[in-house]
Amino acid sequence: MPNGPQKPPAKKHPLQHKRAFQTALVQWFETKGKDYPWRRTTDPWPILVSEIMLQQTQVATVLGKGHYTRFMALYPTPRDMAEAAEQEILKAWEGLGYYRRARNLHAAAKAITRDHRGIFPRKYEEIRALPGIGQYTAGAVASFAYNEAQPIVDANVARVFSRLFDFQERIDTSAGNKQLWKWATELVPAENPRAFNSAIMELGQQQCSNKSPNCTTCPLRRFCHCSEPTTLPIKKSAAKVTRVDEFALFTQDSHGRILLQQVQKGERREGMWSLPRREHAETLDLPLALKTTYAITRYQVTLRVYADSNMPRSTRQHESWHLLDDLESLPMPSPDRRALESILEG
Repeated sequence: MPNGPQKPPAKKHPLQHKRAFQTALVQWFETKGKDYPWRRTTDPWPILVSEIMLQQTQVATVLGKGHYTRFMALYPTPRDMAEAAEQEILKAWEGLGYYRRARNLHAAAKAITRDHRGIFPRKYEEIRALPGIGQYTAGAVASFAYNEAQPIVDANVARVFSRLFDFQERIDTSAGNKQLWKWATELVPAENPRAFNSAIMELGQQQCSNKSPNCTTCPLRRFCHCSEPTTLPIKKSAAKVTRVDEFALFTQDSHGRILLQQVQKGERREGMWSLPRREHAETLDLPLALKTTYAITRYQVTLRVYADSNMPRSTRQHESWHLLDDLESLPMPSPDRRALESILEG
C-alpha cells in the first residue's frame, strides 16, 4: 500500500462467507455507527429528504449548518411541501446548492400527494416511479424505512466493493456499474437489510475512506482482497478545473431598493434571484465594488461586482427592484447572497 501500514491479507471471500461477512459488518456498525436524525426514524419522508440533501453534499454541511432540521420543520410531510410555492422551497434550500434536487423533491411531494393521497408509497417500484428518484435513492428509502432487502450503491459503497473484490476495472462505465450492483444484490441480507446498508455506507465514510483507509482496524479486513486500497476504485480522470469570470452589477436606487434578476428556466439556479449579470465590456467604466471567488462542480468562478450609480430608465427583461427588507425572503445563490451582504455592510 503506497500510504500507511501494510494491509492485512484476505482470508475469506465475501460471497463464499456471506453470513460471516454480514455479521462482521453489522456488529461493527452497532458500536461505531454515527447517530443521525434520519437513522432515528422509519418514516420514509424524512429519510427521502436526507437522501436528496446528501447527494453531492457532505453530512457536516447538511447537519452542521442546520439545513436538514430547518427544512423538516417547514415541510414535515409530503403534503406540506407539495402545497408550498417553489420560491419558498428554493429559499428553504438556500446554501445547499444543486437546486435541481429541491425541484425534484418538490415534484416527488406533489406526486405522493396527488397519486397516493399524501401517503408515502410502500412498494419499491412505486418509490422508484416518483419524479427524480433513481435506483439508489429508491433502494435506500425502501431499506431504511421499510427494512426491505434492496441493494444500494453510492460512492462510499462503490469504493468498498472495489477494494473488497480488488476490482481492476473502471466503475464509471456501464459494465463496471452493473458489476457493483450485482455484488450489492448478492450481499444484502434478507434479515435486517436496514442495518447492513447503513453499515456499508458508514464503513466507506469512516474506515474505507478515499485517501486514508484504515485497513488494520477494518472489520472486513479478513474479506478484502486488494493489496493497494488507495489505487481503487478506478475511474476516468477527473475533469480539469475550468476558470470562469462573471461580471455583475450592484445598483441601488434613491428608495434604497436593489436591482436583481431572476434566473430563467433551463439555467443553473433557475427561479432564484441574483445580482444582474453583464458582459465584461459593459462594466469597463464602472468602479469595482467586490471581487470574490467560489467553486461549483469543476468550475472555479471569479465574480466581480461593479457599482453602477446610473439609474437605468427601464429594467431589462427578468430584472426588478427589491426593498432591502424583502431580500431575506428571496431565494438567492450563496455567492450572490454573500457578495450583496458584504457590499451592504461595507
